[in-house]
Amino acid sequence: MGEVLTLSSRDIGVVEDTWRQFVPSAALQRVDPRTFAFSWSSAALPHFSTVRYELSASVQSAIDPEGQLMACRVASRGSWVGTPRGELNAGLPWVALDGPTSARWRDRAEVRAFVFDREWAETEVRRLTGEDRFSLRHPGVGSSPVNRDFAAHWERVFLHIAGSLFAPGPRSHLIEAELRRHALHATLAAFSPEFGLALQRSVQRRAAPRSVQRAIAYLEEHAHEAITIDDVAEAAGISTRGLQYAFRRALDMTPTDYLRRRRLEGAHAEMQAGTASSVGEIALRWGFASASRFAKHYRDAYGRTPRQTLRGG
Repeated sequence: MGEVLTLSSRDIGVVEDTWRQFVPSAALQRVDPRTFAFSWSSAALPHFSTVRYELSASVQSAIDPEGQLMACRVASRGSWVGTPRGELNAGLPWVALDGPTSARWRDRAEVRAFVFDREWAETEVRRLTGEDRFSLRHPGVGSSPVNRDFAAHWERVFLHIAGSLFAPGPRSHLIEAELRRHALHATLAAFSPEFGLALQRSVQRRAAPRSVQRAIAYLEEHAHEAITIDDVAEAAGISTRGLQYAFRRALDMTPTDYLRRRRLEGAHAEMQAGTASSVGEIALRWGFASASRFAKHYRDAYGRTPRQTLRGG
């Protein structure tokens, strides 16, 4: 069964030492000791910990997790969170992964965090998606959530898992393993558009009939070329109308929708690699005649503009 730890203290050193059991790089800076009070709860499972603590004091903290993936929310009226890449929305959860993250708040804060062993998390996500090259490196997993709905879902999942793990009484290893997987799934869904797309591809490969699987294989191989849906249908050995119907039934999308998404993924990967000089150049190379429509589709898929990705945002 997971190890549960609860404690209260007014000693700043106790807070820092406790945090470092879970995130060795954790440091407290500029602490106002006059109102300092600390209440901690945590549950540690293999490869994963859930942490919730309340801290009364004005504090600045810093972490630089190495070999870890940490998703966190600092609930405080006067909080600020930032990384070397820029300031984050302190009203939402955030991820610390590659590089340092700093936070500060005034008077009082409740901190909620999931801390995963990075190697385990990467192995698990590759098993879930069936994609052996899936990486947790930024920007595969972003510091900010995909949108507010996913952020709210992450917070609900945190409260559920914390309530389950902090509750007294025995639990089976099976239940604890399910809670750990649920936490990872919610975290990746909240912070990684690529994870959602990879899951969809995994489901599609397993569930689609052979004609659709052949069409998908052709689309994956030739997405960067000037292909038509008639070309796809011929490669799949089915009529164009039959292909449209088969895609709708198996995947709830058209072949055109699938091709557009695959081209967006290719453009996204190219911009991350920094091999193109302009958004217009990438849009044309991946079959988008209109840069503005490309930008709209890209923003819908990834939650940011192509220009932001190209500039490393």
